[in-house]
Amino acid sequence: MLWLIMCTDKPNQAQTREKLLAEHRNYLDTNTDLIFFSGPQQTDDGAASLGSLFILNAETRKEAEDFINNETFCRAGVFEAVVVRRMRKGRFNPQRAD
Repeated sequence: MLWLIMCTDKPNQAQTREKLLAEHRNYLDTNTDLIFFSGPQQTDDGAASLGSLFILNAETRKEAEDFINNETFCRAGVFEAVVVRRMRKGRFNPQRAD
């Protein structure tokens, strides 16, 4: 089943994100079996990150929560809020994935 995890950054987290980016990417690379989609949330002009979004294919809420609780930015205290919600895939258009 799919789980949406929406993370909102605390203010002024750009330096922490930059410092931990390689470790964050490594964590994602070691969890490719769970990740359906992931990416940063950004300001309208793309100049700054506002948080992270993950859509996981996990069997249980606990598995999704374990994933985010062990994620690099989450462990470092970057996030002000984390929301985990079960979701159902509706429409998916890979041609519009840019």
